Amino acid sequence: MAKHNEFGRHGEQLAVNYLLKQGYEICERNYRYLKAEVDIIAKKDDFLVIVEVKSRTEGFVEEISQSISKKKIALLVMAADYYVQKNDIKEEVRFDLITIIQKKGDINLKHVKNAFYFF
Repeated sequence: MAKHNEFGRHGEQLAVNYLLKQGYEICERNYRYLKAEVDIIAKKDDFLVIVEVKSRTEGFVEEISQSISKKKIALLVMAADYYVQKNDIKEEVRFDLITIIQKKGDINLKHVKNAFYFF
């Protein structure tokens, strides 16, 4: 397996560990619907939280939060909508982003709540 894939999986596990410590209930990991994949679906404080995890090692020029395309956001929304309908979810849905940057062996995790806004 490629190193970036291994680090990506490791990053998702770090995100799950972080969310659990923050009191989130993990409902799903790597939830798939059609062409969409949601990294983490969690619940906390009357919110269903759709979490996209982005993991990078140092040396990337692109801002990590800018690496999420409009198409990716549309896929996340589609998958979340299906999940909500299929499971008769009543909680409000929130889209979060967790970024994990590894630099010189140190891990920096950042949790952005309400990362995507819809008008």
